[in-house]
Amino acid sequence: MKAAVFERLRVAQAAAEPVALLTRLPDGAQHLFPGDAVPEPLAEAARAALEADKAAQVTLEEDTWFIHPHNPPLRLLVVGAVHIAQALVPIAAAAGYAVTVVDPRRAFATEERFAEGATLVGDWPDEAMEALRPDTRTAVVTLTHDPKLDDPALDAAIRSPAFYVGALGSRRTHAKRVDRLREIGHGDEAIARIKAPVGLDIAAVTAPEIALSIMAEIVAVRRGSALGRRA
Repeated sequence: MKAAVFERLRVAQAAAEPVALLTRLPDGAQHLFPGDAVPEPLAEAARAALEADKAAQVTLEEDTWFIHPHNPPLRLLVVGAVHIAQALVPIAAAAGYAVTVVDPRRAFATEERFAEGATLVGDWPDEAMEALRPDTRTAVVTLTHDPKLDDPALDAAIRSPAFYVGALGSRRTHAKRVDRLREIGHGDEAIARIKAPVGLDIAAVTAPEIALSIMAEIVAVRRGSALGRRA
């Protein structure tokens, strides 16, 4: 790999920008996508590799290309170190997500309650979200039922490119939440990004069941399943 290509790849990775390294196998010529001008069929194959998060090899005309996607890590930001979060962390970690649990309440966000699988952040959600900067590979879930904690996180999440935003609470609770978000300037399109009540409707009752429904919906949205689309 040439130094210039490596440096551009390093910069993209540091900025958490998805990028695919395209290598023409016969002669080793390399391009980065997006960034370099490449034929549309190759660009389409690069987009597909980034979406699938899987390397691919394609032959276009007489040239064979190896496509190596370099995606930022999948992340799950959970606001609220509650029982559902305790159940959600290991499920998300097993699915390949780096999990961060945000809760300024020290009695909740303890290493004893989250022995492994999550990074604990004791900042207030608005500060935490500003530092964590949700990107297109990030899911955000709020679980506290406390507007002082959930609302700032949702405010930041729906202004970000996060691919999933979900909030725990009944429809009545969410209606009040919608009113509050409108009061601070969010329109219907932005608010509609919030999956609430959070999770697929599997009649979940217990904390592990609710955690499972949340993770299932996150996967459905990321993979483009019909299950991830609400009426």
